[in-house]
Amino acid sequence: MSKITKGILTTFIIFMILGLFFYPKLKKFFSAKEGDKKEQAGGGKDAKGGKGGKTSVIVMVVKAKRLDDVVNSTGTILPNEEVEIRSEVSGKIVTLNIHEGDFVRKGTVLFHINDEDLQARLKKLGFNKKLAEDNEARQKKLLEKEAISQREYDIAVNSVNTISADIEDLQAQVQKTTVKAPFDGTIGFRYVSLGSYISPTTKIATLTNTNPAKLEFSVPAKYASVARVGGKIDFSMEDGEQHFVGTVYAIDPKIDPQTRTLQIRATSPNPNHKLIPGAFARVELVLKTKGSAIMIPTEAVVPEQKGSKVFLVKGGKASPTKIQLGTRGEKDVEVLSGLSVGDTLITTGIMQVKPDGEVDIREVIKF
Repeated sequence: MSKITKGILTTFIIFMILGLFFYPKLKKFFSAKEGDKKEQAGGGKDAKGGKGGKTSVIVMVVKAKRLDDVVNSTGTILPNEEVEIRSEVSGKIVTLNIHEGDFVRKGTVLFHINDEDLQARLKKLGFNKKLAEDNEARQKKLLEKEAISQREYDIAVNSVNTISADIEDLQAQVQKTTVKAPFDGTIGFRYVSLGSYISPTTKIATLTNTNPAKLEFSVPAKYASVARVGGKIDFSMEDGEQHFVGTVYAIDPKIDPQTRTLQIRATSPNPNHKLIPGAFARVELVLKTKGSAIMIPTEAVVPEQKGSKVFLVKGGKASPTKIQLGTRGEKDVEVLSGLSVGDTLITTGIMQVKPDGEVDIREVIKF
């Protein structure tokens, strides 16, 4: 026997001995692995997350909700009232009651201009009027005695009336030296200080009223015949976290020839001042209310060659149900037939469920 043959025979005998030694342990190991696979397939959680072979799903309870015919637009928040505070007369500010950010009531004195010269002139006119009235009284007695002519008496009366008119004019100028808030509002930035000399062109500050807030937006010209005063709107700010409602109060009587749109304004209650003038808004103008309807999320609908279907949970199983769709929204769709209020609709997990397959409800959402 050659050396090569002896080497091969020796190697074979060694592998045979090792195989006999490790065979019981390897058999036990693979048996345990096979048992684990069977246990995963028959019990515990399956690959879909359900229990006992069930598919894990998220559902919602079907409800009826209001369905409106709306048109989407964008707009801008406007203040209810806003004015630049200015003076009608020139002069030096001697009293300043304007504090940035303060809320003031209508009639609150905002500032006062030095009016000493006007008061002095008013006092002088008062003396002149008293003298003119005394002269008119004497002239009247003389006229009764026919000591003077009617013309002379009329001159005396005219003197009294002229001075009275001068006094009224001066009193009006004095009133203009005191500026009051024309409406309730919040004071903006102040641009002058106490002691400043101002004129009618000087901007003192701004006063803004934001409750209610106004909203200006536009819609395509084709909706001009259906848009109406008193119509309702639903809108949100740029962050979209909160929705607000409003009422249309004015519609522009003409269509903008440049944009072919119709300008509309609405008001919305703003007691907490969350609607800030100048902010962007997403608007839904309600053109017509259709009444109540069943609305479901678009992701719950499974399109088919001849229509659409959804999956309902009935008796713990997924039951396919054909439906007829109506109006589509951005995230929802109207169901005309096939569903009833109170049905349990599968919204998430529909790609894993099988007809009449058992399901495990993981969560019930509100929609």
